[in-house]
Amino acid sequence: MLNKNRIEFEKKTVTKMVGFYCKKLHRCQGILCPECAALLEYSHKRLDKCVYQNDKPTCSKCTIHCYKPDRRQQIRDVMRYSQPRMLLRQPHLVLLHAIEGLFNKKHKKKGKKGSPPSQG
Repeated sequence: MLNKNRIEFEKKTVTKMVGFYCKKLHRCQGILCPECAALLEYSHKRLDKCVYQNDKPTCSKCTIHCYKPDRRQQIRDVMRYSQPRMLLRQPHLVLLHAIEGLFNKKHKKKGKKGSPPSQG
């Protein structure tokens, strides 16, 4: 499926979501407000550092929560707002994300809480 470019797909999806959210709720046109820009940058950094990389499950199924609690709440708010709107404006992204969610199983934790999975 998307495993070869999973991280890039996630970055594209979260960029669209934050864009929808900022445009409507913060009334920004063409450029993100500083708060949304910081959230998007944080999200991209977290995706770059994901221990699962291209085998990453959807965030809702992931056993390792890599966002700080305040950022996690921000991205939840963005997703709750954006997902229904993306169904109308970017249906291919929503469909692919849903398919990935069905086929990517939850990863089991190995070792200490929040530690990366073993590589062997």
